[in-house]
Amino acid sequence: MTGADLAIKALEDNGVKVIFGYPGAANAPIIESISHSSIDYILSRNEQGAAHMASGYARVKKCAGVCTATSGPGATNLITGLATAYMDSIPMVALTGQVAVPLIGKDAFQEVDIIGATLPFTKHSYLVKNCADIPRIVNEAFHIATTGRPGPVLIDFPVDVLKEKYEDSVQDDGISLRGYKLPGKANESQIKKVAEALKKARKPVVLAGGGITSSDAVEEFNDFINKTRIPVVSTMMGIGVIPSNDSRYYGMIGSHGTKRANIILNRSDLVIAMGSRLGDRSVANAKGLEKANKLIHIDIDPAEIGKNMLPSIPVVGDIKDVIGQLSPMLEDYQASETWLDEVNEVRSMLEYRRPEEDRGYVDPKYFLEQLSDKTGSEIYLTTEVGQNQIWCVNHFNVKDPRHFLTSGGFGTMGYGLPAAIGASRAQSELPVVAVMGDGSFQMDMPELGTMTQYKITVKMVLFRNDRLGMVHEHQYLFYNSNYQMVDLGETPDFCKIADAYGIKSAEITENSQVGEAIDAMMADKDSYLLVVEVDPFEPTGDALNENKMTAGEGE
Repeated sequence: MTGADLAIKALEDNGVKVIFGYPGAANAPIIESISHSSIDYILSRNEQGAAHMASGYARVKKCAGVCTATSGPGATNLITGLATAYMDSIPMVALTGQVAVPLIGKDAFQEVDIIGATLPFTKHSYLVKNCADIPRIVNEAFHIATTGRPGPVLIDFPVDVLKEKYEDSVQDDGISLRGYKLPGKANESQIKKVAEALKKARKPVVLAGGGITSSDAVEEFNDFINKTRIPVVSTMMGIGVIPSNDSRYYGMIGSHGTKRANIILNRSDLVIAMGSRLGDRSVANAKGLEKANKLIHIDIDPAEIGKNMLPSIPVVGDIKDVIGQLSPMLEDYQASETWLDEVNEVRSMLEYRRPEEDRGYVDPKYFLEQLSDKTGSEIYLTTEVGQNQIWCVNHFNVKDPRHFLTSGGFGTMGYGLPAAIGASRAQSELPVVAVMGDGSFQMDMPELGTMTQYKITVKMVLFRNDRLGMVHEHQYLFYNSNYQMVDLGETPDFCKIADAYGIKSAEITENSQVGEAIDAMMADKDSYLLVVEVDPFEPTGDALNENKMTAGEGE
């Protein structure tokens, strides 16, 4: 077997069914070995798309997604996708080709130190120099990527190692990684402190983060909330851990969240943060929240606790285990009726009001509520980044966090469509809908070729306003409406572009057209593009636009 054969055999042993990537000379041996294996290969139109496809696949399949690229520019094109997966804790294994070992460090053609370049945003990286090490390294990579706090792992394969013939049998003695130890059960005394703090609190709130999904603790979390009746707000990555229309859920916090969620968080006297980094987009004024609220921070990654906010009670542990330890201590506990009445009053005062008449544009918030209603939210929804993302998180009823795929931590334009392709390739039971802006879609358009080549079905909703909407809104709010470099000019005829790929399309301009257009899109068995004209001055959310209030900044 060649080194490449050993690598592909190890991938098969780890359950890999599909690899997304782009070929080149340095990773050509990997491509050759894939062709003789049980693994399918999906040719993306660039390497960044391949990484995002692997991410979408991983999030739906609950496994590590796999992508590959050649050396030099191929490898560096993966960087944005790796950083996106790292920030959102998505398991991924990236296989890059490298120049031959004797050429490393000599500025050879298409040589780049991809290990050094990706060091800040991979969980671990390997440079393979010995063919016999390949099975062990691949097995370790999958273990690291999928355990603890998930994330991407990169394996860099010099082309001569991939071509090397290896005739001896390779024995893998199992995984034993010095310095990589998974956390055990959380400290029992800390759990007791959490229970005691909850019982003393008058206005507790749970802040749900993406760690709940990563730890596969959604069911346990919902049981915990149903028993304790504690109000829930979330970060963007926590969307769906409790259904968006659940009576216990009050919305996403932060600068682009809902006003009601920020008010409720700011009024609370105890915040239990579960699986959240407490980043600046969620909590802009960390010091203010520290002073006003008692904070319990639960996370599997000890590096996150105390990094952005100092908790009163830190708890290091897997969310699933922590809930299991905490629940028996709260058998007779429930949040007070007085507090529940208060938060429900806030909700009723700030409900979104649906538009009643046509005005020459489609209200995107209304569109997304209709999409949710008409599909019963039984779809996989991916977003790009910008206004389309914020409209989705605040107005689509997400019932399962693994059915909502977005770049929450890194904010990557060009993520939504390739992630949708990965999600569609991962399953065929439910439709996949990609919601995009016209700016981000123009970063994605080449991947229409991937969809058509492999007959991967994605329904595409394109909110068109002929500008970079989020930056346009930012310049309106903070730069005295001095709009610079946000006008997309004469945007192309997107329906004609879809037609060039053999994809059906339609365009709507009024709210009264929404229902029929969604029905037609969802009824079609193939990929479909629906262009939705929206007002260039349509705002994203009430929290930012009404008073620029964010969590930790009062009411």
